[in-house]
Amino acid sequence: MKFTSQKIAYHFFALSMLLLSLQIVYGFIMGFAHMGYDVLHEWIPFNAATATHKNLLVVWIISGFMGAAYYIIPDESDTELWSVPLAKLQFWSLAIVGVVAVAGFHVGWWEGRKFLEIPRPLDFLVAINVILFLVIILMTLFKGKKQTTTAWVLTMGLVFLALLYLPGMVYFDNISVDSFMRWWVVHLWVEGVWELIMGGILSFLLIKLTGVDREVIEKWLYVIVGLTFLSGILGTGHHYYYTGGPDYWLLVGGIFSALEPLAFLGMTIFAVQMYRKGNKSHPNKLALYWTMSTAIVSFLGAGLLGLAHTLPGVNLYTHGTLITAMHGHLAFWGAYASLVLAIMSYSMPLMTGRKIYDNRNGHLAFWFSNIGMLGMTMAFAAAGVAQVYLERIAGYEFMVAAEETKAHFFVLIIAATVFTIGIGFFIGNFFSFGLPSDDALNDAPEFEPLLA
Repeated sequence: MKFTSQKIAYHFFALSMLLLSLQIVYGFIMGFAHMGYDVLHEWIPFNAATATHKNLLVVWIISGFMGAAYYIIPDESDTELWSVPLAKLQFWSLAIVGVVAVAGFHVGWWEGRKFLEIPRPLDFLVAINVILFLVIILMTLFKGKKQTTTAWVLTMGLVFLALLYLPGMVYFDNISVDSFMRWWVVHLWVEGVWELIMGGILSFLLIKLTGVDREVIEKWLYVIVGLTFLSGILGTGHHYYYTGGPDYWLLVGGIFSALEPLAFLGMTIFAVQMYRKGNKSHPNKLALYWTMSTAIVSFLGAGLLGLAHTLPGVNLYTHGTLITAMHGHLAFWGAYASLVLAIMSYSMPLMTGRKIYDNRNGHLAFWFSNIGMLGMTMAFAAAGVAQVYLERIAGYEFMVAAEETKAHFFVLIIAATVFTIGIGFFIGNFFSFGLPSDDALNDAPEFEPLLA
């Protein structure tokens, strides 16, 4: 750790761990409800559990992104964070908004728009919080001694993340128009600007972990940014047809959605090539594992599984079914969740001075969570294929199909238990590092650079 202000990242990472734990709890509530054991329905209805599970996902990952930015930007800019007190204020306001929003879901205080259920008053508080965050980051960049492509790609991803939240704050009486604008937030976040954030964090980690020259890595970053915008913007159109848009969006959206795996393939090739070029002597193997896992699993989940059901002839049957859950779980896990865990694994030893790099619990966390998530993905796939056949082809009613797919959720619960054990190991490992310390300040290189 080069600067004391980087310690603020710990607050956001700890909040992410708490929210991830809660998200898993609500995932189990939903899984058991699918099996017919909805014993908590009187206190936590299924719709409240669903809204909480999905919104916790968004908030814990964004909290992780903010923590990553607070750690990376001072390092890349070679300067202290612009204002630590304001960063702490921004953290506490984010945490309070998250707690109030989750509590609100349980008493019916929400907007009822999937992924954007947070009530309008909290929307404005979120907007103010993000503006404060961006002011801190941009001021740090402008006063910094260095300007790097990695820092600016990460920052622009965060700026666009904030801007694309605004369409979701506009109220429309027409449900088709409202859904059209909602997808500007939901889709252009996860398959657009979040990929910029992913590229920036991935670039930083690969520079630090492999020792490959910055210029080489950042050239790859330009390619990934180009592929992201080429495919992600028009790829949003594959949702428009189903919300009342013109027929041509089915074709346009399908074609450009099919190109989206190119961005993730680019990230995978990028990471693998940098690893092969690197000297592989960095002692933090767990951070390297999570970094490589991010690139590879995101290609499988977001790329290949997204392509598997995005073509119009297939999507006509799979849209809005558990096939989407199959794609969504592995995509979010690979592309964004694993990335947050990677930057945590890299930064925690440096912020605390406890260089517990290659520990047993860390390795167990990596393998249990990844194996568990793959098991969940396969269970969703089996349930989704059965649902598509029963509902969309054979013509059974929704509840009849749900009854017939209960067995797949038994498998899902087993896989989710394996996944939870892995996350438990990760959280235990996270807190075993203790709190960040000024004694960990060190401006020396982490390991010898590559030989010429």
